[in-house]
Amino acid sequence: MALDKVANEILESARQEGNLLIQEAEKERARILKEADQEIEKMRKANEKELQETILRMRRQEQSSAELESKKIVLNKRKEILNRTFDEILEEFSTLPPAEKTVLYKGILAEGMKIIPNPKVFCPKGETELLSESKGYESLNESDMDSGLILENDDGTVHLDLRFRTLLENMWEKELREISTILFG
Repeated sequence: MALDKVANEILESARQEGNLLIQEAEKERARILKEADQEIEKMRKANEKELQETILRMRRQEQSSAELESKKIVLNKRKEILNRTFDEILEEFSTLPPAEKTVLYKGILAEGMKIIPNPKVFCPKGETELLSESKGYESLNESDMDSGLILENDDGTVHLDLRFRTLLENMWEKELREISTILFG
C-alpha cells in the first residue's frame, strides 16, 4: 500500500512537472507563433508584391503557381517550427536538474518494470546516482546514450527503450495533429 502511495506521489509529481513543462511550452509556443507570424507576414507581403507583378506579366496559370509556392513556403516554415519545438522540448527534458530527472527516472523505471520485472537498466553515463535509491532491478549500467532509460530482460531478448527522445517521438507522432493545431491555430 505504501508503494502505491509513493508511486502515486511520483506519478502526481511527474504530472505536475509535465503540466509546468506544458505551460512553459505554451509560452514558448506563443513566442514562436508571434515570431512566425511576423516572418510569415513579411513573406506574405513580399509574395503579394511579387504576385501582383506576376499577374501583370503572366497569365492565370502563373498566378496559381505563385500561390502554390507561397503555401509551400508557409508549410516549410511550419515544419521548421515544429522541428525546432521538438528539439527545444527534448533539450529541456535532457537538461533537467538532477532532482527533477531523478523523479522522472523513478517514474519511468516504475512503469517499465510493469512490463519487464527485475530488468537490467541502462542509463546515460554519469547518471547512475539518480537511480541509486531505486530497487527492483537486476543491474544498473551506464551507457553512452541519450537521456532516459533502456530496460532489458535477463537474457536480453526484450528491450524497452524509454529514452526521452524515443518517448517524445512516440508522443509527437501520436499527437502531431493536435500539436500543429496548438502551434498554428
